[in-house]
Amino acid sequence: MQTTLIGLAAAVLLASLFLNVPVFISILAGSVTYFFLSGGSLTTLLGQRILSGVESIPLLAIPFFVAAGVFMNYSGVTRRIMNFCNLLIGQRTGGLAQVNVLLSTLMGGLSGSNLADAAMESKMLVPEMEKKGFSKEFSTVVTAMSSMITPLIPPGIAMILYGSVANISIGKIFIAGIGNGLLLCVAMMILVAVISKKRGYKSVEKLEVKPSQAIQGAILPLCLPVIILGGIRLGIFTATEAGSVAIVYALVLGLIYKELKIENIKTGLKETVATTASIMVIVGAASAFAWVLTRGQIPQKFTQLVIGTIHSKYVFLIVVILFLIVVGMFIEGNAALIVLVPLLAPVANAYGIDPIHFAMVYIFTMACGGVTPPVGTLIFVTCGITKCTIKDFIMESIPFYIMLFICMLLIAFCPWISTGLVNLIY
Repeated sequence: MQTTLIGLAAAVLLASLFLNVPVFISILAGSVTYFFLSGGSLTTLLGQRILSGVESIPLLAIPFFVAAGVFMNYSGVTRRIMNFCNLLIGQRTGGLAQVNVLLSTLMGGLSGSNLADAAMESKMLVPEMEKKGFSKEFSTVVTAMSSMITPLIPPGIAMILYGSVANISIGKIFIAGIGNGLLLCVAMMILVAVISKKRGYKSVEKLEVKPSQAIQGAILPLCLPVIILGGIRLGIFTATEAGSVAIVYALVLGLIYKELKIENIKTGLKETVATTASIMVIVGAASAFAWVLTRGQIPQKFTQLVIGTIHSKYVFLIVVILFLIVVGMFIEGNAALIVLVPLLAPVANAYGIDPIHFAMVYIFTMACGGVTPPVGTLIFVTCGITKCTIKDFIMESIPFYIMLFICMLLIAFCPWISTGLVNLIY
């Protein structure tokens, strides 16, 4: 009986998603279906499950880091980091395209939001890239693909959610993300250089500021990731408390640079509330559905089924990667994380896969969903700003998709990429 009800709930959820119903409503519809058919109280039990899903101390880090990232943008930090990236690699083959990739890597440690990163770079860099001779399609694709690095570089929001759901150290996930983020950064810069050389895209002709000014402007912002990771490792503050430290640091930078105004703070707080609310609504709805799965012992049954069918952890990792690629095409990443991690993490543990390693395999693969149709949020954000067509974006992305799949396999079958730095530090 339980299995039948859960099956109907899942069918309602999937049908709603395919009908383009908003993600949180689709997940909530599946949960409501289960509670209604099972005779549960919709006003008490379902409400309790939704509220308990968002009543988590680690989740407090999300609004903190979102606010810190917003304030960083208003403090002029983004422009200073871009000048620094320009100084480092702007003269190399690919010029501004290389700057685009490196900027996403460095800003990932400051903003934590790939959508904010994609929107910011689409407005700042893509018009400049087009002036330098880069095609609109290539500029848009580089911007969207490089924004994928943000969830992998601490303090990515997906890392916070995964650690909260799987009950593993968020600090260790932060450290593990460094290796994976750098892997994707280097791979993308190599691909960008190859394509740029083939098409004759030029380097930056001259720097907007003096080298000394570019370095001085980047020193203070780049100290933030060091402060966050160092503070967590030394036990000075938790990953959640690190978010509040990031906000204070962003405000201090705003005062030092004299660019953060009262109006910016008000606007930043509104953006923070809107972004956090959209995440938490999905988290609450997905938590209710995850409780439904747990009540029906679906994770335990799923674990037994997979272990009885697949006898190699490497085959399991390949199946998980292919499965998550498909899921990422249709379901928003945060919602999928809360529903799928309770199912997949126990199976990975049963195969003896390191929890931190599997966390990075999951986060990296699901991050790819942001650049895959039909629900790729990064595609819609960047194309909406640059006015690039979806068809042209997908055609231009083919070499990048191949590169992403190679990186997935490296992360899956070379655990030391994820765990090496963690073992060294911890």
